[in-house]
Amino acid sequence: MPASAQLGLARVEGWVGVNEIDALRRERCRVNEPVGLSNRCFRHSQALYTRCRGAYLLPLMPRTKLPIRTRANSDKHDLYENAVQCSEAELDFVDTTYKKIRGKRAKALREDFCGTAATACEWVKLRAGNTSVGVDLDGPTLANGTKRHVAKLTDEQKKRITLQQRNVLNPTGPGIGVDVVLAMNFSYWIFQTRELMVEYFRAVRKSLAKDGVLFLDHYGGADSYLEIKERRRIGGERRGYTYVWDQAHYNPLTGIKTNHIHFEFKKGPAWKKAFTYTWRLWSLVEIRELLAEAGFKNITVYWEGDDGRGSGDGVFKKTTRGEACRCYIAYISAEK
Repeated sequence: MPASAQLGLARVEGWVGVNEIDALRRERCRVNEPVGLSNRCFRHSQALYTRCRGAYLLPLMPRTKLPIRTRANSDKHDLYENAVQCSEAELDFVDTTYKKIRGKRAKALREDFCGTAATACEWVKLRAGNTSVGVDLDGPTLANGTKRHVAKLTDEQKKRITLQQRNVLNPTGPGIGVDVVLAMNFSYWIFQTRELMVEYFRAVRKSLAKDGVLFLDHYGGADSYLEIKERRRIGGERRGYTYVWDQAHYNPLTGIKTNHIHFEFKKGPAWKKAFTYTWRLWSLVEIRELLAEAGFKNITVYWEGDDGRGSGDGVFKKTTRGEACRCYIAYISAEK
């Protein structure tokens, strides 16, 4: 079977983000502290809180008009986004960093493994003239995003976004010649061999404009290899629920790990394995080497700063030296 055909055997429901990874915010480098799940929005400044959809907005809604949240009246993609998604903060970094690299604003963006295309939608809302393409294999997830996100755009914004149900190894149409490609939330770790990963990176490089930039995220550290589970309460009394990040299995011989997301409710059954991800846990060294092999230049790592209390501050700065933390997160930019 050709490498590109193998992707059809490894489909991901939705996507997972930097937000879920243990100790990346609360106790990044404290050896004696317990692991804790993080939320990307919460690692950024207080000002960003109000820009992110999320559970901290739910308690402000009138309780008397809201039914108690249960699995039966919930959408798992909505639960996920309320718990961990913050496209605004992610695009702040991408938009600012591209301008620093190229001296101009990016206009055309492609979001690979886009899931519900929340980020692709946010991009066209960011500035008039911005265009976006969201690419994902999963038709039902794209349909969910069309209903919940694209439908809320203005008519003019809708003209500037395209969703494609196709293989990211074979971009086409408006997905060619873009300024920026995003493969965030570790989605690209679905490629579990060097051959497939290089094939993907080469496909991205070929599809970028001549001054295009690929942006990735990455996590690692000792805690990322552990088989652990943690719960985090999201929202208020009636509409709240518990988000569970479950690092279920890791095989050190192959580097393959399986993670689940579960949701638990005040009433009724839990939503077990609402999302499951089977990835290879790639090291930063490996990813940088594979990007170079694919022809990318100026491969830069951006490390999260410390807030002085052992937590990440949500500010990522380029570096040539990381920290030997139990858990870390980083962004990567790679130039064509």
